[in-house]
Amino acid sequence: MKILIIGAGGMLGRDLQPILSLRHEVIGTDCHDLDITQIRPTRDAIDSLRPDVVINLAAITDVDGCESQKERAFAVNAQGALHVARGCAAAGARLIHLSTDYVFDGTSKDPYTEEAQPRPLNVYGESKLLGEGGVQEAGGDSLILRTAWLYGRYGKNFVDTILRLSSEQDEIRVVNDQRGSPTCTRDLSRAIEELLGRGANGIMHVTNSGSCTWFEFAGKILAIKTPGDHPVRLLPISTAELGRPAKRPANSVLDCSKFENITGWKMRSWEESLREYLA
Repeated sequence: MKILIIGAGGMLGRDLQPILSLRHEVIGTDCHDLDITQIRPTRDAIDSLRPDVVINLAAITDVDGCESQKERAFAVNAQGALHVARGCAAAGARLIHLSTDYVFDGTSKDPYTEEAQPRPLNVYGESKLLGEGGVQEAGGDSLILRTAWLYGRYGKNFVDTILRLSSEQDEIRVVNDQRGSPTCTRDLSRAIEELLGRGANGIMHVTNSGSCTWFEFAGKILAIKTPGDHPVRLLPISTAELGRPAKRPANSVLDCSKFENITGWKMRSWEESLREYLA
């Protein structure tokens, strides 16, 4: 199978490309090679490469930064997604498009299913939801994957930030009123590989199983990395106390039953993945 990964230089792309390359012909592009905000170059690239599958990972993911760079966020996350989807539809290529848990407002007490009504709280979520709409509007064979709280070896992430702060500070304040599912990029890459041979389309949720708050996540990171007495004190705080520019959902846990039913495979727990990552 010939696969084009758009956004291959990002945290997920750098894990995904070598995994898929073991069994498939994979071509990776990044923003330096392909600007998806431009329709003609995007369509020409897909048309000339003639991939069987396009995996679109390209996005502006700085949640707070999107608040001050709204135009750029919508250009990439919304309009860019539409351009890729139209290029795939014209070329007859299957599209797997990455989206986010932040399309939800977090008011549900239960995990969000694919059928739940999106109500994003911030520009990032709004732009990604419009991107989902663009993919669906373009038609063709497409699958939208929503995931959450990504961390991996090749990009700035919460796990590495907590470890860095623990070596610099005696005390770390971490939000304890936002709940989600930390997801390792290597596990998500394997899930994407599993879905390549399936005929699933529409929208699907994929995260590591289980959930926690950011405070609980930080505590587990330190417990695994520095067992026994922690050299740093963790303090739980509220989202309001943190005072970030973008609003966040209080609960963005995703129901992954659809993925499990289609693949027969349950993603491992976030704790197990974290232990492997820290090892």
